[in-house]
Amino acid sequence: MANLLWCNNAIILLASLFLANNAIVLEALKHSPNRIRNQPYRTGYHFQPPKNWMNDPNGPMIYNGVYHLFYQWYPNGAIMKVNEIVWGHATSKDLINWTPHSPAIKPSRPSDINGCWSGSVTILPNGKPVILYTGNDRNNRQVQNLAKPKNLSDPYLRHWTKSPVNPLVTPNAFNHINSTAFRDPTTAWLGRDGQWRMITGSQEGRRGLALLYTSRDFISWKQTAKPLHYNDGSGMWECPDFFPVAKTTSKGVDTSSFSVSVKHVLKVSLSDTSHDYYTIGTYDQVRDQYVPDDGFVQDDTAPRYDNGKFYASKTFYDSVNRRRILWGWVNESSPEKDNIKKGWAGLQAIPRKIWLDESGKRLMQWPVKEVESLRTTQVKWENKVLAGGGSLLDVHGITASQADVEVLFKVSGLEKADVIEPGWTDPQLICSQKNALSVKSGLGPFGLMVLASKNLEEYTSVYLRIFKASQKSKDHVVVMCSDQSRSSLEKGNDKTSYGAFLDVSPNQPISLRTLIDNSIVESFGGEGKTCITSRVYPKLAIGENTHLFVFNNGSQNVNVLSLSAWSMKSSL
Repeated sequence: MANLLWCNNAIILLASLFLANNAIVLEALKHSPNRIRNQPYRTGYHFQPPKNWMNDPNGPMIYNGVYHLFYQWYPNGAIMKVNEIVWGHATSKDLINWTPHSPAIKPSRPSDINGCWSGSVTILPNGKPVILYTGNDRNNRQVQNLAKPKNLSDPYLRHWTKSPVNPLVTPNAFNHINSTAFRDPTTAWLGRDGQWRMITGSQEGRRGLALLYTSRDFISWKQTAKPLHYNDGSGMWECPDFFPVAKTTSKGVDTSSFSVSVKHVLKVSLSDTSHDYYTIGTYDQVRDQYVPDDGFVQDDTAPRYDNGKFYASKTFYDSVNRRRILWGWVNESSPEKDNIKKGWAGLQAIPRKIWLDESGKRLMQWPVKEVESLRTTQVKWENKVLAGGGSLLDVHGITASQADVEVLFKVSGLEKADVIEPGWTDPQLICSQKNALSVKSGLGPFGLMVLASKNLEEYTSVYLRIFKASQKSKDHVVVMCSDQSRSSLEKGNDKTSYGAFLDVSPNQPISLRTLIDNSIVESFGGEGKTCITSRVYPKLAIGENTHLFVFNNGSQNVNVLSLSAWSMKSSL
């Protein structure tokens, strides 16, 4: 049903656009999906290209009031061939409804003939955007290249021109850079000396590095004597991202902002784990060194943006709305044969506003407010009690396969919480022990069952469990889980369960928000303190046969202070 609505909406919007800009519409039609029907797992409001493989988000920006998203795209099928990857391109006025364009950058020069890989956009002081990207050259070396818009009067910047002096930076015998581990340049920032700086990810043995470069003209780049930061034993640092965050406000700041009122964030994507990790720290402009705050280490012990499927992320500063926005790639959990049958693979998570928590020790995330424009039919509950021992309430009246749900839980009887086992230090293992309906404990599991079939042959549970920190302690530990173990009767899917500790007090109400979109489930606990994204492919719980439940399997009652659930219409 959602995909049929998408088709109708697309036709109406394309027809209206045709009157305004014939060329844009023809291009959009050329790239529109050719198999909208019989696609139960294609999303209604998450970004994905019309077809084929997509991975990393590249160079997101806002320019003259238009949002741009570039992305790694394989134009010839649903299984990526890395040597043929291009920069896909789409534009939007609201981060939700997107118009696809022809690829912005394609392999064509010796410096990128074997693939145009990830990179970033920088807005120069004159307001002009430029792209730095990694090319896989004719010798399969990873080199850094530059591209500029061909026509700045085109509001959609559909055509880009590569610099004649590409590549700008290359690995060679003098710099000893690993030519197979040198990629993904960041958005550049201006130092107080007037020079540009950017980093690329690299690896020396098991050491992960953020190699630092400086330039006065954005053409000639010089490697600094020391990297911005490194860590021994972490492996390759892919898709680094380096940006400031304000200490005392949730508003974003420009990438070149430096003052005592900001901290800095370094995010790396570890190829060893396929997860994104970030640290919060201080950037010393004099020494050109980044130092993480105490308690942070740039390895797989660092905090993650998302404790589910979420990789190769990239932020940008939205100067119009004064916010920093995070994009992240969400890969499939289905086997390659199924992706080939679908004709596509890969989504982007809903763009998220990101800011520094009041504690200064974590980043907060929340779906951009524009996604709320897709809300339609609403169901609202207040003060419903989920009795202990197996309560299950069906949320009727919305399109459960494509929904936005916000719940506020209040627990009592904290003295009845189970004591957490001393060895339970990995929340994912806690969440993987049993499925949500099989666990019996004092406080929890309680939460949502989404993309569920009527008789619960299939469901994905997003839930909370509360433990005592120790037998005599008054402190508690809250665990947030996303359990895919019963998500589908199909046996070939990856049904890994995900989990994270949620740093909230169970003495206060606990919030949970979940975005449901046919084959993706994005959940935000504690108003954005913890995020978990999952991909699922039910066989029964599809379209109108999908149900949404609220449940409590703990022995103690849980109060639903409020629940709001909306059907979500499809975006373009």
